Amino acid sequence: MPTSAKPPAGFTLIELMIAMLLGLIVIAGVASVFLANQRTYRTNQALGDVQDSSRIAFELMARDIRNAGLNPCNNGDRMANVLNNSGTDWWANWANALRGYSGNQGDPATGSVFGTGVGQRVINTDSLQVLGAIDAGLSVAEDKEPAANFKLNDKTTDLQSGDIVIVCDPDHAVMVQISNYNNSTVTFVHNTGNTVTPGNCSKGLGYPSDCSSTNGNLYQFGNNSQIAKLGAADWYIGNNPVKGRSLYRVAIATAVSENVGLGPAQEMVRDVTGMAINYHAKGSAAFVPASSIANWAVVDAVQVTLTLQSADQRAGTDAKPLTRTFTATTTVRNRVN
Repeated sequence: MPTSAKPPAGFTLIELMIAMLLGLIVIAGVASVFLANQRTYRTNQALGDVQDSSRIAFELMARDIRNAGLNPCNNGDRMANVLNNSGTDWWANWANALRGYSGNQGDPATGSVFGTGVGQRVINTDSLQVLGAIDAGLSVAEDKEPAANFKLNDKTTDLQSGDIVIVCDPDHAVMVQISNYNNSTVTFVHNTGNTVTPGNCSKGLGYPSDCSSTNGNLYQFGNNSQIAKLGAADWYIGNNPVKGRSLYRVAIATAVSENVGLGPAQEMVRDVTGMAINYHAKGSAAFVPASSIANWAVVDAVQVTLTLQSADQRAGTDAKPLTRTFTATTTVRNRVN
């Protein structure tokens, strides 16, 4: 007797529910892995950005710190200075070729004030000022004294009237302002008077400086004496335009209308939120803050600690910016044996 065919059977409701549950578990697992990888990527990307910013910040600061008090003849200890403002403006005072300020100390380069405006210094963050020579590859062909006239060996477009330069030979160096530069005759004059600002107190460039008369302490630099431009900069933490903090640098500007002064503060590295600086004095065993330094002329190393945060505001494990602190130590070249 023939048997009847068994009717086709589908999945039961229970089987469908189990299948859906297993599918949801797989999807949830895949989503979890994806989200974890995304979080890891964001964190690693933020960490890489923070590390890159720290390297840039330390490299830029180290260039200025290494050259603090340095000139082409390496005799910064015998520095004459005939600038009229040598005792008033920080960038004209070679005696403070390297000078730091603690977080609650006013810094003359930033107006000695703290504030919340763009470019203003953030309170409880340290700052550092440095002076040094910017080697321009220039040298003296002839020094005519007391005519206050230097003839250079080569033409240059790096100099102009109003620039402050450092001239040096094996005996000493001197800071002086160019009152007139003539590129066609390759000469510059360093007269007294008010043709440039701040101007020179004396024509004499001997060591030590003598501002009691126009000729002062006359000295004739020999052929091939070196000429470099003055470099002066101040590093600090300031408020940036996006309501955050950045590492700023303010420096002496190129002469404008034969007047010299500070240029605008420049934002160097963004998202640097804090800076603490300690100093090592020759003969001491430890690094100390600026408030503990009595004689800045014997500081031979600078230890900078920077705190940086990521641009991604949710890169950290707590959905906040990733924050890291880095420390680097730089020696002052002309103060170590």
